[in-house]
Amino acid sequence: MSDVVVPSGQGALGALAFALSTRVAGIVSASLEKGELVVRTHRDRLLTLMAFLRDDPRFACEQLMDLCGVDYPGRAERFEVVYNLLSVTHNHRVRVVITTDEATPVASVHRLWPSATWWERECYDLFGVLFAGQPDLRRILTDYGFEGHPLRKDFPLTGYVETRYDPVRKQVVYEPVKLTQDFRNFDFESPWEGILTLPGDEKAHETRQGLKRLD
Repeated sequence: MSDVVVPSGQGALGALAFALSTRVAGIVSASLEKGELVVRTHRDRLLTLMAFLRDDPRFACEQLMDLCGVDYPGRAERFEVVYNLLSVTHNHRVRVVITTDEATPVASVHRLWPSATWWERECYDLFGVLFAGQPDLRRILTDYGFEGHPLRKDFPLTGYVETRYDPVRKQVVYEPVKLTQDFRNFDFESPWEGILTLPGDEKAHETRQGLKRLD
């Protein structure tokens, strides 16, 4: 990889994309998308590539800004795991994308960027993506008893269960989801509806209607 040359000024990211796509092993593609360098690689090459992007001074991606998931249920490897890297030194961003399925773990990058633990926990919680070598793989946004992963495309909009606090039992309880009709009633007396004139608002209503009030 020592022959990768990064020019300065205009075209630097384009040169990086070309160098990565033609000279670095394990790269599926590297191209510019909306002004950012997007690199797709194989799952088993992730750690090697990420260490290179962090440590090589020509890339110098010192920060992992975030990590997120994307779900494509129709694919054999339904999940894309997306890493957004920032180089403060060069003021450029690099996005790394890999794919995986529900059962195959992705190598954790928390040893390269300690902040990755938060992002990997979030991706696990919301998508169910597993991260090998992550010592703290717990839910982070949902609670411990939550069922499923809410950002999967096949997760029902209403969820599987609903929670409430039971004052008798003095604890949070889980129950099957039920849609209560009371919450679907419309309050036509609400001023937001603009249908009725509420008590005390007669003068304003007449003004809006262009009517004169006779004393």
